[in-house]
Amino acid sequence: MKKVVVLFLVIVAVVVLVQPELIAQCPMCKLSAESNLRDGGSAGKGLNNGILYMFALPYLLVGSMAYLWYKNRKNYDNETKEA
Repeated sequence: MKKVVVLFLVIVAVVVLVQPELIAQCPMCKLSAESNLRDGGSAGKGLNNGILYMFALPYLLVGSMAYLWYKNRKNYDNETKEA
């Protein structure tokens, strides 16, 4: 239990320390994509597809885990009622 708490605190500290650098990248990507699209390039469309992919993946993972949990819980409830 103590190792889990220490690991959690280390992860939070790393995220907090790196956060300003991560936030600074958003406007840079936006400006780069906008200027590329204005000049007739297609890199902005690829960037948008990448953003949508990264946005959807966590929802798919959480939804899959919730579905599996629901199915297993339903089977467990049926087994306990029969016993």
